[in-house]
Amino acid sequence: MAAPKKFSKFRDVMKEVNAKGAAIYRNPVGTEDLVILSPYTVKYIHSYAEDSPFFLGLAEGKLMGSECKTCRYRYATPRSHCMNCGGETKWFTLPKEGHVHSWTTCYYGGEEFLKETPFNLALVEFDGVDTLLLTRLKGAKEADIFIGMKVKAVFRDSPRYLISDVHFVPSEKTRKK
Repeated sequence: MAAPKKFSKFRDVMKEVNAKGAAIYRNPVGTEDLVILSPYTVKYIHSYAEDSPFFLGLAEGKLMGSECKTCRYRYATPRSHCMNCGGETKWFTLPKEGHVHSWTTCYYGGEEFLKETPFNLALVEFDGVDTLLLTRLKGAKEADIFIGMKVKAVFRDSPRYLISDVHFVPSEKTRKK
């Protein structure tokens, strides 16, 4: 049996491993690492509990945030109690448009996103909201993404009740600065 092919770019290693089951990665340190395909799946039953309105909202094409009833701190992510004062929160509808606060390109992802690598993640900022929403940014090449870029939410047609039921794309009004 022939030894696996050798690659210096990990994205080439991933392609080879997915196609042939094994490859060797020549890493920047100079060693050669054997990388193999090892399928792994788990069935997991999970309750969203107090966060359920967030995921049910995604299925209805809505982004739901949490606002503290006491100090009025507004979160772009679901939470039942305020991190600042400990007060209970109430739900409010987030806007479907925001702008990129920060972003990164992921060259490796968990099982759900592995076939989409590389992909872009963005922290989306909304007017009047104190925290950010971490989400995938689609429809933009890495060279065209910039801080402050206007983006809008796109919802999955058939919801799975996961954070991946929403992603963001550049707004039509966006121009590179």
